Amino acid sequence: MHKLRPGVVSVVLVNFRGTDDTIEAIGHLGQINWPQEKLEIVVVENGSGDDSAERIRAAAPHVKLVISKTNDGFAGGCNRGVAASSGEFVALLNNDARPDKQWIRAAVDKFGQDDAIGAVASRVLDWEGNLVDYIGSAMTWYGMGYKPFTAEPIPKTPDVPQDVLFGTGSAMFVRRSVYDALGGFDERYFMFFEDVDFGWRLNLRGWRFAYEPESLAFHKHHASMAEFGSYKETYLLERNALYTLYKNLDERALHEALPAAIALSIRRGISRSELDSTDFDLRKPGGDGEPTIEVPKQAVSAMFAIDQFTEHLPGLRKSRDEIQTTRTISDSMLWRLFGEVDAPVYQAESYLDGYTNLVTAFDVLEPAQRTRVVIVTGDPIGKKLAGPAIRAWNMAELLSRANDVTLVTLTGAEEIQAPFAIVHVRPGDDASFSTLEAWADVIVFQGHAMAVFESLRNSDKILVVDIYDPMHLEQLEQGRELPAAQWSEQVKDATEVLNEQLERGDFFLCASDRQKMFWLGQLAALGRINPATYDGDPDLDGLISIAPFGLPSTPPRHEHDVLKGVLPGIGTDDKLLLWSGGLYNWFDPKTLIRAVAQLSHRHDNVRLFFQGTKHPHPGVPEMTIVAESRALAAEIGVLDTSVFFNESWVDYSERQNYLTEADAGVSTHFSHIETTFSFRTRILDYLWAELPMVVTEGDHFAELVASENLGIVVEAGNEGQLADALEKVLFDEAFIAEAKANIHRVRERYYWQAALAPLVDFVADAHHAGDRSVLSARRAAGAARNRKRRRRTGLAHDVERAFFYMRTAGPAAVIGKVKKRLKRR
Repeated sequence: MHKLRPGVVSVVLVNFRGTDDTIEAIGHLGQINWPQEKLEIVVVENGSGDDSAERIRAAAPHVKLVISKTNDGFAGGCNRGVAASSGEFVALLNNDARPDKQWIRAAVDKFGQDDAIGAVASRVLDWEGNLVDYIGSAMTWYGMGYKPFTAEPIPKTPDVPQDVLFGTGSAMFVRRSVYDALGGFDERYFMFFEDVDFGWRLNLRGWRFAYEPESLAFHKHHASMAEFGSYKETYLLERNALYTLYKNLDERALHEALPAAIALSIRRGISRSELDSTDFDLRKPGGDGEPTIEVPKQAVSAMFAIDQFTEHLPGLRKSRDEIQTTRTISDSMLWRLFGEVDAPVYQAESYLDGYTNLVTAFDVLEPAQRTRVVIVTGDPIGKKLAGPAIRAWNMAELLSRANDVTLVTLTGAEEIQAPFAIVHVRPGDDASFSTLEAWADVIVFQGHAMAVFESLRNSDKILVVDIYDPMHLEQLEQGRELPAAQWSEQVKDATEVLNEQLERGDFFLCASDRQKMFWLGQLAALGRINPATYDGDPDLDGLISIAPFGLPSTPPRHEHDVLKGVLPGIGTDDKLLLWSGGLYNWFDPKTLIRAVAQLSHRHDNVRLFFQGTKHPHPGVPEMTIVAESRALAAEIGVLDTSVFFNESWVDYSERQNYLTEADAGVSTHFSHIETTFSFRTRILDYLWAELPMVVTEGDHFAELVASENLGIVVEAGNEGQLADALEKVLFDEAFIAEAKANIHRVRERYYWQAALAPLVDFVADAHHAGDRSVLSARRAAGAARNRKRRRRTGLAHDVERAFFYMRTAGPAAVIGKVKKRLKRR
């Protein structure tokens, strides 16, 4: 593969016996408002069997010409063109299309708005600019994508940017990295629906397909299948629709949609050919001795399409397995992009009869209902995320792949793109939360949620309590400086909050083996360790499981400088120690500051940066240790020379830049009970960025660092030992290389998908704890796992179908249907 050139757009045109159009399109690209040095034009001569290659080479010697001896179809031609390209962005343009001058610039600007945008769909009009070719996409339940308003006058309602399921292959843009990750177009399609399939797969992987009206092109659209026979077009449409459904629908939806789609394909062929499928009925006399019957190719094309679908199932199964195992978005989350799924396409009455029978017998017009999960965090959701919010976000992201998820923040939410709903509910607003409680099958929460919502306290839903943070132990340190009575009250309150959760929860999550032992003791004291919870689960993993804090499986990327050469006092070649996360009273930054001051006498290029001081949660005040640490650094003369403090908190998306500029990570704390059962999430940042680290002994990660040789563990408060350890992780190249290799191996254990696997598994088979009412357990678990929609019958269904027939076939069809219904009754 070519090395990609940043900022370059590679425009791919596929030519098949349309050389005049292709040369004209190349000419229009030369007049576009885009730097020519940032434009690469690739033309694929797709086996025209004439002098096309010579003519294109003579008319446009500056283009990259790819010659195929055979016609590989639109899908294969595009893939060959993209493979020969080198741009960061790939633009697909039909050879009979004319780009507007802003076609490229508008699309590239759109990509710049969000890294999650994997592709941009252009607005496409007819050649004169009067009629619609593409202004959005839709998908029928039986797998045929379509473009609403095609060949109609441009709607008077202004066109607005929006996300779509797919763009049209006649004019669209894709990030080259995304195109490669998806494997390009599926060449089995040859033509028709390959762009539908590509867009669906792109969305399933979590990328956005953004429609941008300012990226405009005009399309002659004069190509025709007439010379090959319209039945061949029908064959490709029917076959490729089945390919698309089979590959991309989730398991439950596929079981409903695929048999109905196959049956509808046959009904379309029969209706279009005006055949009578009752001719073979034994009660119909005549013709029994004839071995053949004359059948139009239109009827046979559907049968052939289904047979070829059957023929290619082994390969399609491999594709399906890959798509379903890598998808990050559920069908129900994508349903809004499908548009009008109830679109029969063909209007003959006999066809509509069969269509109605199928959509009534199979649940194909609505997404399958799934387990509904509410996740509650006390922290704000936005650009700045602290630990609890990061954990809740990743829970929501993982669970949304197979469930309907709402993430609730009690503090505030910025407008942010997510594959799940985000809701802000203020503490005490039980009216709002009770609506969510009624909707949910499973509620996952952390912190004080149960204490502030009565509807959660009294809920009979399945409750998952996230107790990775033993906040009553935290309060022993956090409240140490308060008056004795207030300190005791805070610890007592935190303990009572946790005890209530431990008494009510169905399933608990903790962060380590140490924590599990601790929580089992507290659960036992509350009577939760009993025959009902022990029976069939002697290790009690079904009651409390280890689900540690995690880290992304995608390594951090350095996008721009943030400290080295940017912050005054930190040079580009300095050795940078990073304190990731916040500064709290139970940490020991003062010993660290003194150790750095000591080390600075040996090496004048050592710098320490404290990344977080002001917590993003407005209710968390700046801790006294922050001011004390600044004062100490100033007192010993290292403030803003060797020791630096961030003024607030680093944006979640920005932390990768800080981590990738650091040379080592550090975390120092005192020896006390909070340390013993803590889970220092900042260590995961160091694992993510492969930073050798120095940590104080006494907690879970100190044991890991020592046993796996990920850095150095030091005694609490030992300034000299700490200075020596910092020197080793910053300057001993052999030690650094070994630590990095070990970190690379170990960090996979903490990827979010591994860390939260116990939660995902539990929600997949959600149930009440054994010591809850058996009747309640059966009712709630059944609702979460086996809830089914009722078949749509009765008056409401009849009215809906009446509107359907009015829309698709007119008043006469409605009257006919009413007469038939009355006769049956």
